[in-house]
Amino acid sequence: MPAPQANSGHATRPPEQQLRVASVADVSKTYYMGTLEVEVLHGISLDFYGGDYISIMGPSGCGKSTLMNILGCLDRPTTGAYFLGGEDTSKLKDDELSLIRGARLGFVFQSYNLIQQLDVLENIEMPLFYQGFSQAYSHRAAFQLAERVGLADRIHHKPFELSGGQQQRVAIARALAMDPLIILADEPTGNLDSRSGLEILDLFDELHEAGKTLILVTHSDELAERTSRRIRLLDGRVEQDERMGV
Repeated sequence: MPAPQANSGHATRPPEQQLRVASVADVSKTYYMGTLEVEVLHGISLDFYGGDYISIMGPSGCGKSTLMNILGCLDRPTTGAYFLGGEDTSKLKDDELSLIRGARLGFVFQSYNLIQQLDVLENIEMPLFYQGFSQAYSHRAAFQLAERVGLADRIHHKPFELSGGQQQRVAIARALAMDPLIILADEPTGNLDSRSGLEILDLFDELHEAGKTLILVTHSDELAERTSRRIRLLDGRVEQDERMGV
């Protein structure tokens, strides 16, 4: 496999000129707590295209995290379907879903989710290791990604030796390791000071310019203003889906 490359395309193209990389079709999600049923999502249908730069917003409890978990193949819809790369994930077994998740999706979390015992290079390598790539290839690809996010001089540092912004850069590099169809980020600047947060936003902008498909869950208006498509949820339904500058 060649070294990870940027996806082709650009988010400023209208949808009809882009490749559809994922879609949710009439998705609902209900949680069962004893005899209590809580329906969190109500018949959501959305298409996501290559190069999309999306913010998903809404008040607490509106279903943002639940939708993100479904998009990330961390949960399944109760009804409806989720297609990722043209494949109906509802028809996959758990081990197949895990493989698809590792190969096609990259995750960036508010709390970084780095392995504290591993250094920067080893953390970035983890997705490649789980997908069975050789150590030599993994080292080379991980170093290139560390360079890409400005951490070439920190590759042997452990997470506790890094600032919050640097840890989030490691998480972004790790998310890029498999050149995923989609990068999913959940409140990626939530634990950062304003300066570090702006640096991470600038990095997301660079990934967008390179053609990456980004879906970010956020409460931050500042982050959302940078995205080219804004989806707002309310009470488990899509209240707004707006493209900017198209």
